[in-house]
Amino acid sequence: MGDNMLGYARVSTGEQTTDGQVKALTDAGCVRVWTETASGALDRRPQLDQVLDHLRPGDTLVVVRLDRLGRSLRHLIDVVTGLAERGVHFRSLSEGFDTGTAGGRMIFQVLGALAEFERSIVRERTVAGLDVARARGRHGGRKPKMTPGKLATARQLYDAKTHTVAAIADILGVSRSTVHRALAEEAAGQVSSSDDPATLQEFDSARRSFGR
Repeated sequence: MGDNMLGYARVSTGEQTTDGQVKALTDAGCVRVWTETASGALDRRPQLDQVLDHLRPGDTLVVVRLDRLGRSLRHLIDVVTGLAERGVHFRSLSEGFDTGTAGGRMIFQVLGALAEFERSIVRERTVAGLDVARARGRHGGRKPKMTPGKLATARQLYDAKTHTVAAIADILGVSRSTVHRALAEEAAGQVSSSDDPATLQEFDSARRSFGR
């Protein structure tokens, strides 16, 4: 059994530093802080694995912001649910979120309901799109390319982090390279209209992860 507060800090690029997060977590009472420099997309995060292994019933995992822990809302819900099942609390300093309190537990339940609602909408739209495609029938020759509707569905599934590019291609009835190219071209088009360095970094990170 334990009642320690353990911190987790993460930055998405090598140019950034975790110093500010580490100070905030230490000031909040964390006895140890694990730091990680890794993309928040689909990359494995060994430091997160380590801190999760160190947590014991009664302990609290602390982050500066919710997005430092979860790759997506679904991933955040899964991690915090796993902690709760082990008797471990979760706290986010910026949002004042704490599952060790009744209010924090209620907010977490609402987040879980919203995540499931989002997944249901994506599933319904995907099924509806496939039904329309079947009703129109398939023609011989090369596989159909990405339509605006398929691109929108691909973007939703990819951003939700619930499907790989290969799975998205299978759902939409196109090749993996078609999904890869369409998402990359969409991201490139968005970046070309902005000189914001942060936007360029996000695009570069997304481009590298499209091959997964």
